[in-house]
Amino acid sequence: MRVTNKMIMNNASSNINTTKEFVNKRNTQMTSQKKIDRPSDDPVIAVRSLRLSTTLAQVTQYHEKNIPDASQWISVTETALINMRNIGNDCKQIAVAGSSDPKNTQDDRKTMLKQLQELQKQLFAEGNADYANRTVFTGYRTNCNLTFTEDELNTEYEITQTIAIEGNMEDHRYYDGNVEVPTTEGELLAPSLDTTDPNYKNISDIVQTNYYRLRLNYDKVGDLTKDIDIKINDTTFNADDYNVITYESEAKWSEAQGGKNVPEKTMILIKETGDFILSNDTAEVLKKGDAQLTFTYERKGFTEGELRPEYYYNCVKTADPLDVHVPVTYTKYNEAGERIHFDIEYTIAASQTVAINTEAADVFDSSIYRDVTEMIDACQRAISAFDKVKTLEDMASESQYASDEDQEWIKIWKDAAQKEFDFYNDNMQKLFNTEIGKIDAYYGKMNLAIADLGCKKDSLDLTKTRVGDQQQTVQSLQSLNDDIDLSKIIIDYTAAYTAYQASLTAAGKLGESTLLNYI
Repeated sequence: MRVTNKMIMNNASSNINTTKEFVNKRNTQMTSQKKIDRPSDDPVIAVRSLRLSTTLAQVTQYHEKNIPDASQWISVTETALINMRNIGNDCKQIAVAGSSDPKNTQDDRKTMLKQLQELQKQLFAEGNADYANRTVFTGYRTNCNLTFTEDELNTEYEITQTIAIEGNMEDHRYYDGNVEVPTTEGELLAPSLDTTDPNYKNISDIVQTNYYRLRLNYDKVGDLTKDIDIKINDTTFNADDYNVITYESEAKWSEAQGGKNVPEKTMILIKETGDFILSNDTAEVLKKGDAQLTFTYERKGFTEGELRPEYYYNCVKTADPLDVHVPVTYTKYNEAGERIHFDIEYTIAASQTVAINTEAADVFDSSIYRDVTEMIDACQRAISAFDKVKTLEDMASESQYASDEDQEWIKIWKDAAQKEFDFYNDNMQKLFNTEIGKIDAYYGKMNLAIADLGCKKDSLDLTKTRVGDQQQTVQSLQSLNDDIDLSKIIIDYTAAYTAYQASLTAAGKLGESTLLNYI
């Protein structure tokens, strides 16, 4: 075969380009320290690199974002619950002091009253705890507060609340009668103890009656908008056979019934207090049948700190001056009466999720607020009754009431006031003693929720350690697949560059010889 000069020059040029490509490739590898620059360089390495990169991105998301975010959310929730538990513990200490010490002074009662009022203000403030502007107790509605943050006197809801007799029906004391302390001698001498006298007034007429009651979770309620739905196990209960009467206040109840009495087969709703009072025969039937009662009632006007009903009940917001979308329906229970949960779940590892949120309905409700309100009311009644006794004692020492008749009437009035104080002070002590057990139940519920959060945090810590190890493993595999050893590539680059220089030199030598050299 005849080899021409042109063929030699073409081969030399091709060899130069080939060695130059090797130099360029090695230069790129040395600069990037990667085995390939594009998928076509090595499809196997490219596919494996893509898979490892995807896995690493997922693991990094779990380790660097999801797990820390979930852990912080749980920490905020835990702190809020601990604070609420501490508030509950403070209320318990007050209840213990008020129920166990018969020598409590008026100053002691006023101190307890002040403490309870302040604790009540703080009680649900923790319920609005948020993480990164997302409230932690409100389920999916993380952009909304759990409580009313200001008075909303024109906001109105229709609330449906189901109450089980078991654990909720309680014996409650009701008091009728009120000593109105005279302020003048004429008022002091006005009553007559003769029952036939038109001026007869039994000034010692305070009476205690006990009835079973169910307490709605809101006071100052409106009318019942639907018939009470009653479900009873193994007992027939025809609600039409029972009379449901609604009164605005306990005073209206007393006035209508001639005292705080509940006739047979009667259920009474006191709007002011939210008490649903049962006659003895009605209470017996409902208790025997382990009944559940469903009330649908109106509530207009909410004060700062009260819980929003949509987080606890099926309800309809029927009026709100600040919301153009009313009416708005909220569903918390399905048709079977089962609660609908709004869990916020974080993916913290492959095929592993954790529900990070604790819903307020799982831990606390308005019954805590109502209990503190009743403690405040009982304390205020005892304080007011004692003030009446003190006022009459002061009257007895005044010169204008020095006559024997005045002193005798002051004693009669004082005995009545003392009776009223004894009733209310006894009620305060008994109520505080009852509240100790209730607070313990709330305390236990919060402890359980806090323990559950602690378990979740421990699980997150273990998962974080495992995912961190996985992240390092994937990074090592990706580096082994993608990266090239720098010392090796330097050697390869040097060899390629030497070959390139040699090809240039050889080509240069070819150019020095022509056909004329042989003529």
